[in-house]
Amino acid sequence: MRLFFERGFEATTLDDIAEAAEVSRRSLFHYFASKEEIVFSAKADFPNLVAEAVSRRPAEEPLLDMVENALIDLAMRYQTAQARDLARLIHDTPALSAGDQAKYEKVERVLAKALAERKGLPETDIACRVTAATAIGILKLSTEVWLTGDDAGPEIFGTAAFAALRRVLG
Repeated sequence: MRLFFERGFEATTLDDIAEAAEVSRRSLFHYFASKEEIVFSAKADFPNLVAEAVSRRPAEEPLLDMVENALIDLAMRYQTAQARDLARLIHDTPALSAGDQAKYEKVERVLAKALAERKGLPETDIACRVTAATAIGILKLSTEVWLTGDDAGPEIFGTAAFAALRRVLG
């Protein structure tokens, strides 16, 4: 990841990565099929972290509060300079941003399932699915704002976005 941050995604070759990792290119391909896969491996545990954050919430908490509090907890725990650099790399690299959309879809499914499990509802519960889809939309927006360069963390915008949603819902 250091090479991607220093040189950029396109300028970093698989040979550069293999050399920095002190493995052969062939060994590198044993673990990763592409440079994209290397980048996304750094975020592979994110869906599980979201599910764990939901599982720590009180079961009686309303769905919208549960998902907001879980995402804010997650943002506070894992907000680092490296996480921001990784998000910026993915956001600013066309070859990576398409794959990032697939990641968000997976996180949405995992989040809906985690909400349903926490509430003791069927996995297909529409309220859980709608809440998860909405929350992931807010997560995307919060990440974009975080990357604009101001020092406010994504939890600041996320809190404001959930408050705006509650006003719209009236």
